[in-house]
Amino acid sequence: METLALYPGSFDPITYGHLDILERATDLFDEVIITVAVNKQKETVFSGDEREALIKTCLADKEWAKRVEIQQFTGLLVDFAKEKDAQTLVRGVRQVSDFEYEFRMALTNRRLAPDVDTVFLMPNEQLTFISASLVKEIGYWGGDLSSFVPDHVAEALHEKFKDQKQ
Repeated sequence: METLALYPGSFDPITYGHLDILERATDLFDEVIITVAVNKQKETVFSGDEREALIKTCLADKEWAKRVEIQQFTGLLVDFAKEKDAQTLVRGVRQVSDFEYEFRMALTNRRLAPDVDTVFLMPNEQLTFISASLVKEIGYWGGDLSSFVPDHVAEALHEKFKDQKQ
C-alpha cells in the first residue's frame, strides 16, 4: 500500500527549512503533496499561483521531487486530506513554541478526522531559526537572503518589495 502525506503551509515564501522538511518527508512516504494554503482573508506577499511557481522551481533539480505534487487548497485541511485519501499530515517543528501550536492543531485535526495522523519533523538544526516572516523582513529591507531561501525566491521577494520601502 502506498503512503500519501500532505505537507501543508502557506509557503509565503518557501524557505530552506521547508525544503529540508519536504525532503525528509519524501524519505518517509511514497508520495507527498505540498498543500499551499490559500486564504482570501490572510494577506500574503505572493499569490497562491506565485507560491506554487516558486516551489516548482525549487524542486526542478531534486531527484526526490518526482514523488512530490503541489496543490493549492482552501478550507479545512482535514477535508482536503480526506479528498486526497492522505493518511498523514507532515508538520515542521523548529522550536518549543511551534510545538505548542502544532500540538493543538494536531489534536483538533484528529477530532475532525480520526483516520488522519500528524507527524512532526524537525529541520536540520542549522535551519531551525529560519521563518518565512523573518525572511520577508530581511527581503523587505533588501538584505542578503542567500542562507535562507534559494536565489530565485530571494529575487522574487526583492522584486515584490522594491517599491514598498518607506
